[in-house]
Amino acid sequence: MESNCVIVIVTYNGMQWIERCLKSCVPYAVIVIDNNSEDETVQYISEHFKNVQLIKSDKNIGFGKANNLGIKYALQKDYDYVFLLNQDAYLQEESLQKLLSFQIENPEFGILSPIHMNGKKDRLDLNFSNYMHYKKNPDFYSDYVLKRTLKPVYDVPFVNAAAWLLSKKLIETVGGFDPLFFHYGEDENYCQRATYHGFKIGVIPDTFICHDRENRKSPVVEPYSDMYYALLERNSKLKYANINNSGGLNELQVEITRIERTLFKLKLKTKFDKAKAVKKQLELIRKITPFIRESREFNILKGRTHM
Repeated sequence: MESNCVIVIVTYNGMQWIERCLKSCVPYAVIVIDNNSEDETVQYISEHFKNVQLIKSDKNIGFGKANNLGIKYALQKDYDYVFLLNQDAYLQEESLQKLLSFQIENPEFGILSPIHMNGKKDRLDLNFSNYMHYKKNPDFYSDYVLKRTLKPVYDVPFVNAAAWLLSKKLIETVGGFDPLFFHYGEDENYCQRATYHGFKIGVIPDTFICHDRENRKSPVVEPYSDMYYALLERNSKLKYANINNSGGLNELQVEITRIERTLFKLKLKTKFDKAKAVKKQLELIRKITPFIRESREFNILKGRTHM
């Protein structure tokens, strides 16, 4: 069973996690794609984990593209299953074996995830908790709290790619991560595409990883800051490139028209500082529009796209 699955890990300055991460992957084959780390990650892997297939990028190509390199290599080596694991995540005993067993018996689930605990194992990872709330799956928390028999799998529309088991069938249908996204958003886009092409996404309740990130603080996003525009770009791509929404491009044009009108009114009212910020927003949306259109056209196709 182990020889049929390979673990793909993207690293970038991952020294504080990489030893524990890689040790948790035994006995599976592992491919590491390093995004031009500036710390000792590459040297450490080369010296202490000689069985790991290490692919070194000469620049940071982002999470999605780096994973695509690993997935492509896995398919070339004829693996049937690819498990994507974050550098700051640690597999728990027998979890991957259980995920594999379930996916083999239930191929309609193209993406399977374990439950994400925090690094201390004393509670669920915060973001994972949000992915499993009532509107996403009404049974998950109720089954635990009310001590019902847990289901073999809990369907969800999205779970982040810190620990994904992907089937070869899924990859050959949906392809790789869309380069429309550099970092963050690519996994949600991928789930949208998996759903469009008829695959299910599920969480297996008796499988676990630790996701060691609870000490990170979310930045405060000030209006019209660089972070504000970065989030606007990402959210716009996620919304309008979603191929499950056939009216996405029409909605995007409506949004552009709305911003144009807002800008016109601000100029009439001589609110030039606000107009300057809104103009930047308009320019950003116009800039990404052709890339969103191309992404939609590409992602409705079946095959090894983006790889």
